[in-house]
Amino acid sequence: MRGIDLDEQKTWLIWPVRLLTVLVWLSTLLFGLYIIAYYLGALPRGEAAESWNVVLPDLYDPETPRATAGMAVHLALGAIILILGPVQLIGGVRRHFPQVHRWIGRLYILASVLTAAGGLAFIALRGTVGGLHMTIGFGLYGVLMLGAAIAAYLYARARKFEIHRDWAIRLFALAVASWLYRMEYGFWYAFTGGEPCAAPGHNCAFDGWFDMVMSFLFYVPNLIVAELVIRGVFRSPGPAVQAIAAIGIFAAIGLTALGSYMFADILWLPAIHQAFGGPPPR
Repeated sequence: MRGIDLDEQKTWLIWPVRLLTVLVWLSTLLFGLYIIAYYLGALPRGEAAESWNVVLPDLYDPETPRATAGMAVHLALGAIILILGPVQLIGGVRRHFPQVHRWIGRLYILASVLTAAGGLAFIALRGTVGGLHMTIGFGLYGVLMLGAAIAAYLYARARKFEIHRDWAIRLFALAVASWLYRMEYGFWYAFTGGEPCAAPGHNCAFDGWFDMVMSFLFYVPNLIVAELVIRGVFRSPGPAVQAIAAIGIFAAIGLTALGSYMFADILWLPAIHQAFGGPPPR
C-alpha cells in the first residue's frame, strides 16, 4: 500500500489530520490489544462464553463451531488490522522503508479480506442477534470492507497510486468501525444515563430504534470523515470544501479523544492488565 504522505500536501488541514491520525493510532492500538487480551485471551482460559457474549449476546456458541471459527478469525485479524493500519498512514515509512511498507500493506490487505470474510461467514451461518436490520447493516459493512481492500490492492498493482491512496483511506476508515461501534454505544450510555440492555432505544435483543440506527451508523460516519480528508486535503479544495472538512475533522478529533480516554480507563487498560495477571476489569 502506498503511504498517505501528508508532507506533500499544502493545505493547513494537514495538521488536524495528523493529530487525528495520532489519536486514532493510539486508540485503535489499545483497542486491538484489548481484543487480543479480552476476547482471544478468553479461549485458553475457557471463558469464551462469558467474555464474548457480554457486548453481543450469543456471539460465542460451542454448538456452532464453524460460525465460532469465522468469528475468531474476524476478531484475531481485526485486531491485527487495527494495530498495523496506522503504520500505513505514515509517509516516512514509505519513503525510507518502502519494502517494509509494501509487506505491511500486503499483510493488511490480506487481514482485511479475511476479517470481512470471517464476519460474513458468521452472518451467513448464524445470522445476527438483532435480526434483519443488523444482518443487512453488518453484511453491507463486510461487503464494503471487502470491496475497499480489493480496490486498494488492484490500484496499487496497476500503479495508480492516487486512486489507491483514496481506497486505502476508505479501507482504514472501515477497518476501525468495530472500534467506533463500541465507542458510540458508550457515548449513548453516558449521554442518556442508561446502561447495557437498559438505555433508550436499546435492549438485549438489539432491536430497539437506536440499535437499528447503529447497524449502519458505526461505519457511515467513518466513510464521511474519510471523504472529507480525501477531498479537503488531497484534491486542491476551495475554501468552502476546506471549511466543511475542518468541521468534520475537528469533531472527529474531539470525539476520538474523549471516547478513547473513557474506554481506556474503564475497559481497555484493565482488560490488558488482567491478561498479564492483574485484577479483572471493573
